[in-house]
Amino acid sequence: MKIGFLGLGQMGRGMAANLVRAGHEVTVWNRSPGKADDLVSLGATLAKRPVDAAGGEVVLSMLADDAAVEAVVYGAGGIAGAPALHVGHSTIGIALADRLAADAGEDRYVSAPVFGRPPAAEAGKLFVVAAGSGVALDRCEPLFEAIGQRSFRVGEAPSAANLVKLSGNFMIMAAVEAMAEAMTLAEKGGVPRGTLLEVLTGTLFGAPIYQTYGDILLEDRFRPAGFAAPLGLKDMTLADAAATRLGASMPVLGIVRDHLRALIAAEGPDIDWAAVALSVRRGAGL
Repeated sequence: MKIGFLGLGQMGRGMAANLVRAGHEVTVWNRSPGKADDLVSLGATLAKRPVDAAGGEVVLSMLADDAAVEAVVYGAGGIAGAPALHVGHSTIGIALADRLAADAGEDRYVSAPVFGRPPAAEAGKLFVVAAGSGVALDRCEPLFEAIGQRSFRVGEAPSAANLVKLSGNFMIMAAVEAMAEAMTLAEKGGVPRGTLLEVLTGTLFGAPIYQTYGDILLEDRFRPAGFAAPLGLKDMTLADAAATRLGASMPVLGIVRDHLRALIAAEGPDIDWAAVALSVRRGAGL
């Protein structure tokens, strides 16, 4: 399939590489073109403008936030009006997803955010959450198979996928917050963090989220950031906007946002969102 890929950050590079390896004809674009060198060596073509990558059947985007998506779609050289079906993998707000769908027209936009950190993107083991028309989703299925281990269809309105993604990211942060508080409690009482983690993941908390982030918390593996704290704060802000729009009470969300703000203020932006544990520990005098 002839496709374009916009955005070559930590996630996008791995996703685009797997599409090339799957035999697709891939044209890539990134604001900093040097990040495309490895992909070009694999066989991808480098585009000068986003629209230059959107002349095929599908164009996929994996960008940092709403503003970046708006710039790539509606800005100079943007893909608005391009013939390709736009598949948005970015974690964006539901309002922007609704706007993209309305402007693109029927069967022309799919939201497909993903769960997984950069190593999963490189290994083609992401989980894809997709929403859009059945016709559009059917066209995307071979692409989802190249980047992920499983895809989920969650509705015909593309923003449904973004709502699922925001809900999931909130649950990740809530789980990290809970683990950080539990580890801090145990440590203050003389029980090593590693001992607590072994018991928890060996009994009732053996899910991947506790295992993956439990190890990060145990080892204080916060730099380099697999998912930077400012992006986590952005996602929690988008979740809060969705909760306000839909009338949902989310008190834990406020705690998580405050700890992310405190973390960024104390440590700077180049730290993993799991480092909210540092805010918890400081609050306990550790």
